[in-house]
Amino acid sequence: MIAALIRSSIRNRFLVLMGALLLGGWGVWAMLHMPLDALPDLSDTQVILRTSWAGQPPQVVEDQLTYPLATTMLSVPGVKTVRAYSFFGDSFVYVIFHGGTDPYWARSRVLEYLSQARDRLPAGVNPALGPDATGLGWIYEYALVDRSGTLDIGQLRALQDWFLRYRLKTVPDIAEVASIGGMVRAWQIVADPLKLAAYGLTVAQVKAAVLAANGATGGSVIEQGEADLMVKSIGYLRTRADFERIPLTAGNGGTPVTLNEVATVRRGPTFRQGVADLDGRGEVVGGVVILRSGKNALQAIQAVKARLAELQRSLPRGVEIVTTYDRSQLILDAVHNLREKLIEEFLVVALVCILFLWHLRSSLVAVITLPAAVLTAFIVMYYQGVSANLMSLGGIALAIGAMVDGAVVLIENTHKHFERWHETQGTDPVGEQRWQIIADSAAEVGPALFFSLLVIALSFLPVFALQGQEGRLFQPLAFTKTYAMAAAAALSVTLIPVLMGYLIRGHLRTELQNPLNRGLIAAYRPLLDGAIKHPAIVLAAALIAVILTLWPLSRLGSEFMPPLNEGTLLYMPTALPGLSIGKAAQLQQQTDRMLMSVPEVAHVFGKAGRADTATDPAPVNMFETTITFRPRSQWRAGMTMQKIEDALNRAVQVPGLTNLFVPPIANRVEMQSTGIKSPVGIKVSGPDPVVLQRLSSAIERTARSVPGVGSAAADRTAGGRYVDIHIRPDAAARYGLTQADLQTVIATAIGGDPIGETIEGRERFPVVLRYPRAMRQSLAALRSLLIVAPDGAQLPLDAVADIAITAGPSMLTSENGELVSYIYVDSSDSNLAGVVGRLQRAVAQAVQLPPGYTIGWSGQYESLQRAEQRLKTVVPATLAIIFLLLWSIF
Repeated sequence: MIAALIRSSIRNRFLVLMGALLLGGWGVWAMLHMPLDALPDLSDTQVILRTSWAGQPPQVVEDQLTYPLATTMLSVPGVKTVRAYSFFGDSFVYVIFHGGTDPYWARSRVLEYLSQARDRLPAGVNPALGPDATGLGWIYEYALVDRSGTLDIGQLRALQDWFLRYRLKTVPDIAEVASIGGMVRAWQIVADPLKLAAYGLTVAQVKAAVLAANGATGGSVIEQGEADLMVKSIGYLRTRADFERIPLTAGNGGTPVTLNEVATVRRGPTFRQGVADLDGRGEVVGGVVILRSGKNALQAIQAVKARLAELQRSLPRGVEIVTTYDRSQLILDAVHNLREKLIEEFLVVALVCILFLWHLRSSLVAVITLPAAVLTAFIVMYYQGVSANLMSLGGIALAIGAMVDGAVVLIENTHKHFERWHETQGTDPVGEQRWQIIADSAAEVGPALFFSLLVIALSFLPVFALQGQEGRLFQPLAFTKTYAMAAAAALSVTLIPVLMGYLIRGHLRTELQNPLNRGLIAAYRPLLDGAIKHPAIVLAAALIAVILTLWPLSRLGSEFMPPLNEGTLLYMPTALPGLSIGKAAQLQQQTDRMLMSVPEVAHVFGKAGRADTATDPAPVNMFETTITFRPRSQWRAGMTMQKIEDALNRAVQVPGLTNLFVPPIANRVEMQSTGIKSPVGIKVSGPDPVVLQRLSSAIERTARSVPGVGSAAADRTAGGRYVDIHIRPDAAARYGLTQADLQTVIATAIGGDPIGETIEGRERFPVVLRYPRAMRQSLAALRSLLIVAPDGAQLPLDAVADIAITAGPSMLTSENGELVSYIYVDSSDSNLAGVVGRLQRAVAQAVQLPPGYTIGWSGQYESLQRAEQRLKTVVPATLAIIFLLLWSIF
């Protein structure tokens, strides 16, 4: 059949050439429109539910928001894991699906099940879906810096929130633009409890009066003079004077008591959960551009940068947009490097063909076939949705050496046929005689070559068997190598015979006329003759060589993938829990200055806490500092990325902080896939957060003593501190107060719960009602806080409640509805499996688990273990298939 295909291609050579040209043009179009990225997207399909409940502590958030949502999401079809985080005022539920799940189908299923959980949530709390993005979505970050010093960080945050953010969201393929740092400006109504008591007013009355004075409505239309006049009443609060004139009640003689008589109205910040710093110079405001799932990262970044350049002209004088993270440089470096290597391979193949065939036009057959096969592979990649990245282009680079084999063998065999014709006929063949010789020579070796290329393609079957994260990493390489090999096999029996007919012309030198061939034949023929004469010795030597490899094979290290130099690093230390936002900002600036002391560092953009996005479930004590470096030409002599990382580690020495440096992309993918920010993670599961903390600390101490472990740090989730206000219902009832009345005062006047928002043009600002700081800043002040009862009685808060400081969780993490605590283990040992084995033995001996508690292992080790188990099963099966195929052919 293959021989018939070769002869048919030669008979219809015009159609074959036209088909090849069309295929090449199609391949060029696919190549130009193919998504570009640095790595394949390793993320599982995920849907994020973020629920904000201002002022609520983690335990309340966990009990009333996170647990009901997480347990409901466990029933969603196709769910692999439900991972959840409960913070102060925020709940994050990550619903992670099995690989291959359509992301928009997953979002619709989560919305369907969310409707079942709404009845179990507190009134007024509304969960929202996060952006349709993956762990690779953070493609670009920037900071807003005011060089003139005229704008504060609240005004910069307003610029980011109401000017830059919405304009950047219109860029195609951008799922979300999140704000980092700064302060959200609000209208603060600071009520004086003594004045409220003097007028007999309660916090609830003030709240109701403010809400009643802020609004707008329409009154339909009235007809006048053959025209409709639309009726409207606008009563938005826009200025301080508007707030101060709000009437609260009528005083003596009917004179109204206004808000300014019992409260001070001012502009101020709301409670914040994150800060940002640039180069250790002080707080700034930043933005994170998040790519929609499956879109072209490079194209989106270029569009974002173009839009930012336009918006820069509209910013106030002195305000500058500073790029702090740009993945496009990594993408371009990776693609350009592989493109250069591919061109080098093309040139090397052409040179080798010229040297061995000793005929320039014959070598052009192989040179033309290579790009044709590669472009064919690009067509399949484009329609399959495989992006051009390090792994997919690497597969093509691996295939090039084998792809050219078919062309070289066909050309060499054709040369031999022409030599024999010339020896017997004394002339060169012409016309149909030439085409007949080419058809005979190609049909002689073509079928064997076709099947040999298919056998090489089959060698990557074990990679296709990989699943999960490891499959998404290596399958693009296997796909592209297979496509390229299949294209080369098809071209070897269609296009190559036709090209040989047009290009193999002129004087053809015999094999022995080539001095390089003569030298090589003289060198290898004695070895070949000796091997044929002594087959037993050759077989014994081969067997001994195989046996000798078993010992080094057993000592080889294993890791999921070699570290990728992304050109940037994330500094992610672990700090003690319960850190205040002010102290976090101070530590952030301090560590950023230390990082900037390393000469190779260009910029340091630090973030403590979380950005305003569902894709960033970070507590205040989590630092995430993006370090960008100067061009390599400006590095000190002999510096490598590993040496720079060591220098950074030495430069940052802060008591209470455990250093960890990780690549940004790898870290975000691991965090989203496993919840672990280090190569190895230990998960302790159980019902009690206090016991989890004790077990995690014990495992951390044990892990640090294990050889091969660089550092180990456990979550300190139980280190938070609470002011526990326990209301005494019987005492409250004597004054006509309920628990709900008192909790409203606690949430609003003490906690600063937003009670509404103002509309000022296109901007929206929250309205906060609370007591002065001096009256809510200490335990003694809270105990003496005045409460006004419905009958006008005035009483301190401690008359109806017990107030004390207690310990509790600063955050709570759960997986599949069960509380977990993580221990992060970093190792520089290449034998990751060996390190984990030693860790497992040490932990089993040193830590005794109570009933109901379990230990799990995650991170890169989990992916490595799955890959090794799968390959141990699939590799022997693949070898058997290849053996049967060869047996059937020969």
